[in-house]
Amino acid sequence: MSAAIRQYLVITGNYWAFTLTDGALRMLVVLHFHELGYSPLEIALLFIFYEFFGVLTNLVGGYLGARMGLNRTMNVGLFLQIVALGMLAVPAAMLTVPWVMAAQALSGIAKDLNKMSAKSGIKLLVPDAQQDKLYKWVALLTGSKNTLKGVGFFLGGALLMFAGFKGAVMSMAVALGLVWLASLVLLKQELGRSKAKPKFTDILSKSRAINVLSAARLFLFGARDVWFVVALPVYLHTVFGWDFWRVGGFLALWVIGYGFIQTFAPRITGRDPSVPPGRAAAAGWVALLAVVPALIAIGLELDVAPQPVLIIGLVIFGVLFAVNSSLHSFLIVSFARGDGVSLDVGFYYMSNAAGRLLGTVLSGWVFQAYGLTACLWVSTAFVVLAAILTRALPEQRSVAVPAG
Repeated sequence: MSAAIRQYLVITGNYWAFTLTDGALRMLVVLHFHELGYSPLEIALLFIFYEFFGVLTNLVGGYLGARMGLNRTMNVGLFLQIVALGMLAVPAAMLTVPWVMAAQALSGIAKDLNKMSAKSGIKLLVPDAQQDKLYKWVALLTGSKNTLKGVGFFLGGALLMFAGFKGAVMSMAVALGLVWLASLVLLKQELGRSKAKPKFTDILSKSRAINVLSAARLFLFGARDVWFVVALPVYLHTVFGWDFWRVGGFLALWVIGYGFIQTFAPRITGRDPSVPPGRAAAAGWVALLAVVPALIAIGLELDVAPQPVLIIGLVIFGVLFAVNSSLHSFLIVSFARGDGVSLDVGFYYMSNAAGRLLGTVLSGWVFQAYGLTACLWVSTAFVVLAAILTRALPEQRSVAVPAG
């Protein structure tokens, strides 16, 4: 086994373990605080710091990764998630809104340090000439991560039922602690450290391609989270009468399937797997995605078999969104500079986090004020904006690398 593959496996293993706890924690917080009587908007507000500090972390984390090395940023991310889980293992009387928001802030920092480190690390393990291999490795990492995030949703619902909120977060903290100790030993020490020490001003991308792709990513992920984060689980529980186990299990299966499709994105998006897709393919897949939330919204407005419409629509949306997410994840890693890769990837995932922040807030507010259908129309508008921006990408990826 080559050194590159060994490092890829360590990075992927870290990412997998973190993702399990991240997905489980998201489901635990949504269901537990809904059970305590919190409104959809109040639940959404619990995640504001999670998303807001994710924006800041990606902006600064890329700089730190280039200066310190990606091994350190990944291990710091794992440690902060352990601390965040420990903060939530306090007596129920201490679980106030500010305390939970502070724990979510730490979790948001941890998650985006981990993601930025993992995605940047893969760029450094694959030669520039092997773009088809890079696409496959990124798709595998991204897809497997999202599959495990779905397992995490299921795990969160199950742990809440069988171990309670405190028991759930404590067990996850212990498990992740073991992974963190292994990572300290196994992860290569100099991974991702830039040869030329970057300035702090370098955190802002100077590449037009990365700026445009980042803007498209913001609206793409805002389009998902505006109805998926808060509105959908609460709607399934209150309107369809599903219990927490069923809600958690369904969303888990959706994300597992979504991640599974991502791993096969290289086969889906091109007839020749050795030729990775460019601007035209990416724009076409985003445009196709825009149709789905609009059709679901129309079906719900007409009250035509709401459950089948929503469930089938979710499946189709998941397939198309998975392909789009994989394409975007490949394009950013491909566009990024080799030296100081974490700067470009960090800037891009800052936009990703900003989209999630926007979608999370709107998911609670729009759903509470206007219902799920309105969330779906906002989603449609966001995907259309993502498609327009994707069309503005340069066709040749090489122009994305800034001179010097």
